[in-house]
Amino acid sequence: MKYVIGIGGVTNGGKSTLTEKLVKTLHNCCVVHQDDFYKKTDQIEVGGDGFKQWDVITSLDMEAMTSTVKGWMENPVKFAHSHGVTLSSSSDVADPDEQTHILIVEGFLLYNYTPLLEAFDKCYYINIPYGECKRRRSTRQYTVPDPPGLFDGHVWPMYLKHRTEMEDSGLHIEYLDGLKSKEDIYNRVHEDIQNNLLNRL
Repeated sequence: MKYVIGIGGVTNGGKSTLTEKLVKTLHNCCVVHQDDFYKKTDQIEVGGDGFKQWDVITSLDMEAMTSTVKGWMENPVKFAHSHGVTLSSSSDVADPDEQTHILIVEGFLLYNYTPLLEAFDKCYYINIPYGECKRRRSTRQYTVPDPPGLFDGHVWPMYLKHRTEMEDSGLHIEYLDGLKSKEDIYNRVHEDIQNNLLNRL
């Protein structure tokens, strides 16, 4: 069985932290990080707001990302081996092709690219309010540092725009409160995944 989980949400909401915890506890689990598909800096356009447009879908090579996800769907065993993921040998099913395989797709614009939507079996979205998001963002060190005014002038407006688009898509998304403890969020999602997998057997 193959099971694809989306972990989306606002910047600095806790997506990567949740993903890292899940990968450590879920058997036969691979990850695709949307951040790995950013285009090169010189390919990122400057928008009407005066900022490089990092927080829009065109800043990402979404075709390559979708192709990567489809590659996992076609052969999760081969994908796991090529990405250095050790497959579980503790299953009652000896043949790796017959075991349950999980893919977590993590990123800030997962649910705004139509060709990718059909891949998801379960979609989560982590929310945090403006003030907390701005506080967390200010403490992060990025490869390309945020210029002054980027959060209010680009990051947050783009988040609001893309969230509205996502909500209008009709996709069934489970929202998570990013102000809760990391452990609470993990426990809720982990339990939910286990229940969903049991129901599919």
